Amino acid sequence: MTLSQNPPLQQLRPQDRILNELGKVFPTEFDLIAGALALGAENIKPWSQQECSLAAAAKHIVFSKSKLAMLREIILSGCDPLGDAFCTLRSPSVRRENGATYTPGPIIQAMVDWAQAHATPARIVDPGTGSARFLVNAGRSFPQARLVGVDIDPVCTIIARANLAVTGLAGRAQIILGDYRRFTEPTSDRTLYIGNPPYVRHHQITANWKDWLSKEANKIGITASKLAGLHVHFFLATARNAKPGDFGAFITAAEWLDVNYGALVRSLLLDGLGGQSITVINPTAQPFPDAATTAAITTFEIASKPSSVYFRRINSLKDLEALKKGRKIHRDRLAVEARWSHLTHPVAKPPEGYVELGELCRVHRGQVTGANSVWIAGEHSRNLPASVLYRSVTRAREIFQADIILHDASNLRFVIDIPTDLDMLNAEERRAVQDFLAIAKRMGANGGYIATHRKAWWSVGLCEPAPIISTYMARRPPAFVLNKANARHINIAHGIYPREPMSDTARQTLVLYLRSNVSQRSGRTYAGGLTKFEPARWSGSLCPALRCLRRGSYSD
Repeated sequence: MTLSQNPPLQQLRPQDRILNELGKVFPTEFDLIAGALALGAENIKPWSQQECSLAAAAKHIVFSKSKLAMLREIILSGCDPLGDAFCTLRSPSVRRENGATYTPGPIIQAMVDWAQAHATPARIVDPGTGSARFLVNAGRSFPQARLVGVDIDPVCTIIARANLAVTGLAGRAQIILGDYRRFTEPTSDRTLYIGNPPYVRHHQITANWKDWLSKEANKIGITASKLAGLHVHFFLATARNAKPGDFGAFITAAEWLDVNYGALVRSLLLDGLGGQSITVINPTAQPFPDAATTAAITTFEIASKPSSVYFRRINSLKDLEALKKGRKIHRDRLAVEARWSHLTHPVAKPPEGYVELGELCRVHRGQVTGANSVWIAGEHSRNLPASVLYRSVTRAREIFQADIILHDASNLRFVIDIPTDLDMLNAEERRAVQDFLAIAKRMGANGGYIATHRKAWWSVGLCEPAPIISTYMARRPPAFVLNKANARHINIAHGIYPREPMSDTARQTLVLYLRSNVSQRSGRTYAGGLTKFEPARWSGSLCPALRCLRRGSYSD
């Protein structure tokens, strides 16, 4: 019998009546605390002073043995009457202040199933544990694992203790009242991090915690936006505390896939957290019962670097199945994608003999100099040594005029690229470079946004010569050339780098195909007819498979 059928109350079993009348069983939060105590919450130590005070205030409330027996039976059947009662007593708007949104059973089960298929942990940590739904399910699935739940709400921590006690998990469980960002419990044991980190928007996050986010991200070389929601803080806290081999599954709001502040999570998943899969759940499936929000289940293994990450989107919880399924997207492609949610949408299967260019090649936009007038060589740099000067494509017309092959770089301008460590230069070179840097400072080269965000303001950081170069922006279809001249390129062009060794024949066949099949419609056109061709657009374009290119053919 499902609750949605709503039979007349007189036809319900006593257990079902309790579920239908939780407001009468637990009319106040003190009644809920008293019920949790009667169900064994006190068996999980230690208790904070705040929890003890709440327990003392609820001690006088007594539940009948029959009602407690029915509550135990309901909990053992897999339901969460205490958590449901908590959600009834506190409205969604009130719970939203702490980001408390409780997760449906099918999602929890799918996340635990993924963990079981992935590895066996010795410890399980649930950030924002709520009523311990994740810990109870995971504890049953991993009978030897220690269980640790962290939550900032003392009512939640008390009912979490009760659920763990009823399900026989008290002996290996620990519940901590506190902020997960402060949680530090070093262990050599392999840890599973699993749960639903609280969703709180940045407006409700205090300045000191925003500073914490920025400082902790800087420690690992990532810039963090102070506009990030609390769930982003929890991803970072996990990356900070976890060790290689630890793994996890979090369900959160999906907005981090696209928004600017989500760049922190995207960076962590590519370097540190070790993203394995991302499953987006549309609001129609009600992943968060109190909010019409798109959710994302993210799985990860710390320090792993899988070649690809699985992306999938579902409309119903019935379609959840295994999490490690879907469209495989190469990590190099993800590194240049500014937004990720579009990768979860199904795409038409390529015709036989064709693949997406992003699976065959890495597309990398040229380096931004920050001040072309300084970093493109000219009269102001005439005394610089040849070791810091690189022939580079700096104008789109240089690609258009090259036809199919860029044979000669002698007509290209030099871009100045000085190493970050000046000690790599000999004494004579260093003197010439230091004289130039004094000129560059007078030209304001050290004060621009790009320069101030480099490791060293004077080092442009040109990419290695790309085997194929394409135009980035024009009022005409893009051009592609074979880079036989080994020229570098700045941000007016894209470099196309094959992921696997590719012969001259294969490269030339790819260039010919792209020149014939990529049109101006493949880009994004702005007012005035200017069309941009972003790396993500190139990566999604179809091209012949490598086996075809090697034969000099467009198809099988």
